[in-house]
Amino acid sequence: MSVFRTVGKISEGFYKEKGSKFLAFVVPCKTEEEAKDYLNKWRKEHHLAVHVCYAFRFGSDKKVYRASDDGEPSNSAGPPILGQIQSFDLTNVLVTVVRYYGGTNLGVGGLINAYRTSAKEAIENAEIIEKEDSVEVEILFSYEQIPQVMKLIKSHSCEVIEQLFDLNCVIKLSFPISNQALLAQLKGFDGVTMK
Repeated sequence: MSVFRTVGKISEGFYKEKGSKFLAFVVPCKTEEEAKDYLNKWRKEHHLAVHVCYAFRFGSDKKVYRASDDGEPSNSAGPPILGQIQSFDLTNVLVTVVRYYGGTNLGVGGLINAYRTSAKEAIENAEIIEKEDSVEVEILFSYEQIPQVMKLIKSHSCEVIEQLFDLNCVIKLSFPISNQALLAQLKGFDGVTMK
């Protein structure tokens, strides 16, 4: 069983230095595509900001990660943000810091401190939770089986990702990998198939 630490929901942090404002956001996030969507959203919302720097880390093994300085001097923004993700031992998370320039250069040391401090505040303001690796399963069943299937799903900690109720019904579920009992029960239904 792979248990890891992540954040439960979006949280924010703020740091100000010599007129420059650093707005930090930490979000639960599982893929690079999801991270790009958040980054595009913040770039649109903060179109007057001079830099949108970020770092992310994904997977319970924490092997997928990236940091971006977004035009700031090399290693002055992205790596300090990633360092905060690592020091809090988080994964499946994106931390973004939006900088509004205040007219005074901070120097590399000042930038490192500003990005690190704002990222740290956002993480400290976040609800840090433990999660477990999950399995995604698509189940197909007849309309008549809806009550039994829904009762089973409700009795376990499952997340319904997609559902379609028609003559033939389809539900895409996500549940903790340790919940092998649910998998066995789903396989035991007559007429239920899984993908």
